[in-house]
Amino acid sequence: MDASSTESAEVASPADKHWWSITPQQTIERLGTSADQGLTAVEAAERANQFGRNELAEEPPISIWRRVFNQLNQLVVWILIAAAGISALIGDWIETAAILSIVLLNVAVGVLQEERAGRALAALRKLASPVVRAVRDGSLQTIQASALVPGDIVQLEAGDNIPADLRLLTSISCRVQEAALTGESTPVDKDANAILEATTPLGDRLNMAFMGTAVVAGRATAIVVGTGMTTELGHIAGMLHRFEAEQTPLQRRLEELGRVLIVVCLVIVGIVFALQIYRGGEFLEVLLVSISLAVASVPEGMPAVVTVTLAIGLQRMAKRNALIRSLPSVETLGAVTVICTDKTGTLTLNEMTVRKIVAGGQSYSVAGTGYAPTGEFRTDANSQRVVDPATQADLRQALLVGALCNDSALQPPTRDKENWTIIGDPTEGALLVAAQKAALDSSAEAEERIQEIPFDSERKAMSVIVRGPHGRPIMYTKGALEVLLPKCIAERHGNSINPISESRRRELVQVGSAMASEALRVLALAYRELDDQDVELPEERELIFAGLVGMIDPPRQEVIAAVGECVAAGIRPVMITGDHPETAMAIAREIGIAGEGERVLTGAALDDISDDQLTRDAPGVAVYARVSAKHKSRVVSAWKRNHQVVAMTGDGVNDAPAVKSADIGIAMGIAGSDVTKEAADMVLTDDNFASIVSAVREGRGIYDNIQKFVHYLLSCNASEALLMLIAALLGWPVPLGALHILWINLVTDGLPALALGMEPPERDVMQRAPRPKSEPVITIEHGLQIIAHGTLMAFTTAIAFWWVLRADPQRLALAQSVAFNIMAYMQLFYALSCRSPKATMPEIGVFTNKYLLGAIAASAMIQLLIAVTPIGQKTFGLDPDVVRLWPVILIAALIPVSLIECGKLLHRIARSASRNGKSVLR
Repeated sequence: MDASSTESAEVASPADKHWWSITPQQTIERLGTSADQGLTAVEAAERANQFGRNELAEEPPISIWRRVFNQLNQLVVWILIAAAGISALIGDWIETAAILSIVLLNVAVGVLQEERAGRALAALRKLASPVVRAVRDGSLQTIQASALVPGDIVQLEAGDNIPADLRLLTSISCRVQEAALTGESTPVDKDANAILEATTPLGDRLNMAFMGTAVVAGRATAIVVGTGMTTELGHIAGMLHRFEAEQTPLQRRLEELGRVLIVVCLVIVGIVFALQIYRGGEFLEVLLVSISLAVASVPEGMPAVVTVTLAIGLQRMAKRNALIRSLPSVETLGAVTVICTDKTGTLTLNEMTVRKIVAGGQSYSVAGTGYAPTGEFRTDANSQRVVDPATQADLRQALLVGALCNDSALQPPTRDKENWTIIGDPTEGALLVAAQKAALDSSAEAEERIQEIPFDSERKAMSVIVRGPHGRPIMYTKGALEVLLPKCIAERHGNSINPISESRRRELVQVGSAMASEALRVLALAYRELDDQDVELPEERELIFAGLVGMIDPPRQEVIAAVGECVAAGIRPVMITGDHPETAMAIAREIGIAGEGERVLTGAALDDISDDQLTRDAPGVAVYARVSAKHKSRVVSAWKRNHQVVAMTGDGVNDAPAVKSADIGIAMGIAGSDVTKEAADMVLTDDNFASIVSAVREGRGIYDNIQKFVHYLLSCNASEALLMLIAALLGWPVPLGALHILWINLVTDGLPALALGMEPPERDVMQRAPRPKSEPVITIEHGLQIIAHGTLMAFTTAIAFWWVLRADPQRLALAQSVAFNIMAYMQLFYALSCRSPKATMPEIGVFTNKYLLGAIAASAMIQLLIAVTPIGQKTFGLDPDVVRLWPVILIAALIPVSLIECGKLLHRIARSASRNGKSVLR
């Protein structure tokens, strides 16, 4: 019984051994063990030393210093640190402190976000069963699941969590719920005697049981073939290790913007410095002004405003049932172009529901979804007439069979659980719910259960014998149509029992096939009265056919509208599920994910194509079915290689790797596993796909706001740089001193920019196509607008400066004082135009962003105090006579914003006239 080293080596790679393709005896022999005696304590210890504990591996934690360095090692942060250093050199300690505070704030936020690292694997470990019944040294013992080794013999029964990957040796009515691992919406009937092809996909390995799943019915004996990281769950953990965090689109765009700013700032500052020196300016004064201009040209408030804007968006999304776990992901949502979504529990309720019943030659549809026992019964699709089940004898009899041939229980809402729930098999639960929708009291029809013939995977049927209200025993049976129909000799029709002819049998088979083609799971229902002597040895024969029941895990009601809104917004929804292709495609068509000509691709087909081929095929595939965790990650990667921004939603353990590898991972908060939640960037607290659409709307609005305040900051900084450039080119004295530039930069880049980040989303935000992944924060169109608006503000200020100066050196202080105040107020008023690139202030509502109005008022008041108070005038070197020129200052400050708003209006009129002209030509 001792295992050789060769045999032990084989155990190390269970995924390569295809245990499902060999017999139980061959498995026992290869693993060098005994079904009766199990392993000895010595053998178990040796194998534990070789293969390790039955636990998932942990990554070493990242040190706090490494996380701080990772946050500091960004181009924009280094630009800010350089700006802080320059400010310190020129003695502006206030500016230095402000910039360093911003840097520290961003580092602190980033480090806190990284605290979630490693939690996904911790959540995976919680899925393992703590103890297990195993055969060691010839006796059944209770041991820690972490002590299991390949070759151990374990026993399972209903309610047990599967402790490792197992090859079943024996099975009796064993059913395993594998939804968390495979996405299969119903429990899987296990068959230890099945011998399968080596290429059989994970969801169809009927003779295997996997760590992280649970036994819901029956019992089994099994042999451990994989432990720890060699289990299917371990493979998922390994996949989570492999996915490195990528920069979000916003982070990449800000990096690109930082590089552009460096070049532009250096060029402008260099030109200004060279020209002023050439014109005979004093070296030290020119150097000081140039350095101040360089500091002012860097929008040091931008990272802080981005952080605060994202945080505000996070709060808005939380109100819409979307919790964001990674701050940059708030904006990433707005860039999503593809949503790869799991089916079970995400698009559907993960609650089996009876949709159709055929009884007595009549077809009935059943309304309502999930386990709540509310819903009407209607006749077939032609009439859709509501019927009272109490008046339909055949319908009631079919419902009675389903309710009594049943081991599940329906639980009403409680303080801890808001919804109706099922204890037991979901299929049997659906039959109970259908009976309660008909107000059928099954207990009145059965005084006691006398005997049960449990479900068997070979018989594909279950029967119970109850003593009815008249004291006579009755057998109620449910099972597969192809198994039950041959055992029926008659069919109930009204109050009569009619023999079943061969033509009627063929007709019922066709009805069942039609129901199956609608992706319904079909069960046949039958019964017969017994004599007392038949109770001891009952047989499922000479049954009376009661009807057919078709059930499905239905889509959520709100999902159809949500999918439609995604399509309208230019977002492609794609279904990726472990369920059967027919079921998946039926749901996909019902909710609008798949249309005419759309393809479905299975996991087996995915295994036969390369990554390059999948990348080419991905845009034409709407549904991926019968796929594993590895397949889901491949699909997400294929879309990313197509330069798409991909969101992946899911709830099960099998979704976690794909959720983590996507640009933004979305987990279900209620039904989702802890593994998936920890791997995700966003958690839906209501498990509602529609909440994703709301979050996308907020994400797009947030990115719009980021563009608005970046546009504002760069336009303001450009106006200062261009003003100095104009003065240098024309040979004028500098219009603004070093302190003036730094102060304007401080008072205008703070509160107004932050308030622009709180702008509500524009009305048409979900009617636009997603922005291209490669689109920079500042496009060419935006860049030209920034230059145009900066030039407009610079020329307006330059003209006012020249008008006051009049080439008189004695008036330089007054001219600089006027330019200083005009530039400050001009930039504050300009913030109003930055609320929308197209809509005018009256169109978007003057008072719809009260934060901006408050920020402008507060900043304007501070600027006024500086201009009119003696201490402010002395500090900034202002001429007291500037007070006389307030009308000039205010008129000049309002010129740019007025021209820009008029330009928007004229542009709209021109576009409207152009559209009308085209309409007339047509």
